[in-house]
Formats: sequence, C-alpha cells, structure tokens
Amino acid sequence: MEKSGRPEKKRLFGLSLLLSILVLLLEATVALVVSIVYDVTQESPNAGGGGSAMFIFFLPVLAVFATAIAGALSVGLVFPTAWLSGVLGRRFGGREVWWWVPVVAGAVSLVIVAAVVALAGGAGAGAVALGWFLTTAALTVPALLWRSRRERIFTPVILWGVAAVVLTAVLGGVGLGTGVLKEYRPPALTSADLVGRWSDGHGGTLTFAADGRVTADAIDDDLGGWGHGDGEDDGDICTGQGTWTYEPGGGRWSQVADVRVDSCMYGTWNVGGTESRPTLYQYIGDPDSWDLYELTRTSEGP
Repeated sequence: MEKSGRPEKKRLFGLSLLLSILVLLLEATVALVVSIVYDVTQESPNAGGGGSAMFIFFLPVLAVFATAIAGALSVGLVFPTAWLSGVLGRRFGGREVWWWVPVVAGAVSLVIVAAVVALAGGAGAGAVALGWFLTTAALTVPALLWRSRRERIFTPVILWGVAAVVLTAVLGGVGLGTGVLKEYRPPALTSADLVGRWSDGHGGTLTFAADGRVTADAIDDDLGGWGHGDGEDDGDICTGQGTWTYEPGGGRWSQVADVRVDSCMYGTWNVGGTESRPTLYQYIGDPDSWDLYELTRTSEGP
C-alpha cells in the first residue's frame, strides 16, 4: 500500500515481538496490582507476612518466567491475531483496518475462555462475560501495536504502561484508605463470643463452657495430614476435656483461643471469618498455603 507516495515500512518481527512482550508484561503488572487490592478485601488467614517476603525473594525468577510466558503468548496468540486481522481486512475491504483486530481478538478470546471454563467445570455467566472482555482487551492492545507502523513507539508505550500501573495502585490505595473498598479484618471477639459448640462440619467439635472448661470430640489432631475429623483413618483424633482461655493479643490478627486438652497435641486456635460467621482455624502444613482446618460455631453457650 502507498501512503504519501512512499511504501509503509513494516517493523521487524523481532522488534514487534519485543513490543508485544513489553505490553503483556505491563498488562500483567496492572492485573497483579488489581489482584493484590482485591485479595486485601477478601477473607483470608493471617500468614504472618512471610508470603510477601518470599514473593520479593523470588521476584527475579518470576520476572524471567513471566517474560518467557509473554514471549510464548506473543508468538502463539498476538502475532496470529494481528496477521489474521490484516488478512481479513484486505479480503473483505481491500485494505487493513484497525477494527478487525478487536474482532479477531474477541473470537480468539472466546475460544480461550470456553476452554478454561470447560476445564474448570463451569462458571457463572457474569464471570464468563468479564473474563471474555478482559481477555479480549488484553489481546487487542499488543495486537494493535504489533501491526502499527509508527516509529519510536517503545518510549510512549513504557511511559503509558508505567502510568497505568501507578494509577491503578494509587486508585486501589485511595479506595482502601477511604473505605470505598473494605479491607478484610477478622471479627473482634470476646470470651463470651467463644462460649458454645464449634464444629468442623465432619463430626469434630469443640465445646467452650463459660467457666473455662472445654470438651473436644473427634477433633483432627494431625494437621500434617489431610484428615478433617471424620474419625476414619485420617490421623490422630483429639477427644477429651480440658481448659480454655481467650487471648486478645495486640489486635484482631493476633487474637487466639488457647485450648489445653491432655490428649491433644496443639491448643492455639486463630480467629477468622466474619462478624456474622466467625471461625476458629489451624493451618494445615505450610501457613503460606492458606490451607485451613476450620471450626464454625453451631450453637450458643448456655
């Protein structure tokens, strides 16, 4: 095609590949910031801050891994999308037009989302629609830039990308700081709130009495395994009577119920859940895995 009497110069494949990788990494960074802010609003156990330290430690490795993934996606998805949009534009309109890119990206994204939903065993219509829209947008941007003939495009892409990351982080921080986004915190309990029967949902119970006595019945006492107190060859079972105290600690994240039963190996239960549905939990294995053995209250105390 001709423009101003000169043929358009196509960007070298290698430079287009680098540009696509850059855009995908910036998009992934924005998604990571959104994910972090979202996780702050969701119910979660207190992992003691170890997860953040480990994330920083492995950040260089993750960056290399993310770059490799972005390269594979660029070759396997972005380039075919940009190429096919050009083919369709020339076939049906006689020339390449930009709007074929989101059309092709939408079709490709539909296949991807359908495959993910099928592997996941289904999802709600709203989640599917949101996933399709976000995937389409994430694929459209690098595909549009791939077919762009503009020179010196790397600098504006970096500047706009970093601005998008910073703006997302600032908006998330403002939302959490102003209360528009509610940061999750465990419910603030008292000793009276603990009195009653708490169940693991599989037959195991802890019953707290107001006078400081506690009765354990078929509580799973082997959290290194995968049992959940059903009493059928799933590790040690804790059954017996003892005492308990509530320790408020220095704040909501440090409050615990200290349970002492001679036949039980452990006794410190963390407080989680919500104000309407408080829970007591132990970590199963590594705390960073957030795999929990939970008890929920099934009845009030006498």
